[in-house]
Amino acid sequence: MKANAMRTGLAAALMAVALAAGAAEKDLAPTVANAARAAPPAVEAAVRRNLPARMPNFPQIDEVSRTPIPGLYEVRIGTELFYTDADGAYIINGEMMDTKARRNLTQERLDKLLAIDFSALPMKDAFTIVRGNGKRKIAVFEDPNCPYCKHFERDLQKVDNVTVYMFLYPILGPDSVEKSKAIWCSRDKGRSWEDWMIKGEAPAKAEAACDVGALARNTEFGRKYRITGTPTLVFADGSRVPGAIGTAQIEKLLANGGK
Repeated sequence: MKANAMRTGLAAALMAVALAAGAAEKDLAPTVANAARAAPPAVEAAVRRNLPARMPNFPQIDEVSRTPIPGLYEVRIGTELFYTDADGAYIINGEMMDTKARRNLTQERLDKLLAIDFSALPMKDAFTIVRGNGKRKIAVFEDPNCPYCKHFERDLQKVDNVTVYMFLYPILGPDSVEKSKAIWCSRDKGRSWEDWMIKGEAPAKAEAACDVGALARNTEFGRKYRITGTPTLVFADGSRVPGAIGTAQIEKLLANGGK
């Protein structure tokens, strides 16, 4: 059973959790740092043993951590997050909110799990567009048929002194794949990309001999890091922004290292 399928099955039935009073930790302050702390060995052993025993085909558990709520523990399966009690008797599928601080703790945890080390990006599978001195850096995953990407590209044109690492990410259908192949196989990839995205000038069809393996590798990379929409921006500090943003926000994020 895949984690996503399990999420769907749990959503309707598992809406509450019974917390054992004896499992509370006195020194557990409601902070994100504590939320990532390892669970006590006895709790981790119980959760790892009981959840698969009680739910056949339960996926392999990667990590069991404490949360800011005494007696409630995070169960991580890849980049899927669930919550359970100390015995694995109950499981919650949903988001944890800090109502006082008005923070989504589940999303903050996911942001850390899904952060991308900029230096580890497979740059060989991207092409670059350099403007001005190119000192500032940003990586972008885009589909050539994405209307939001075209809007974003018009705003990105106004950003100077930047190197853009463009990862073609054709997820919107067969025509996106064909256009991505044509752009990747162009003599000047950057110009071909901008001619299409800004001017609407379609690239010439790719030659059969052209190696387009980068597109498949980009798609696999995106699956690994749960890049589910375009454009997705990755800044030098590893932070990411899903969706099109305007010139002013791009400039602000570049100036702050992505934060």
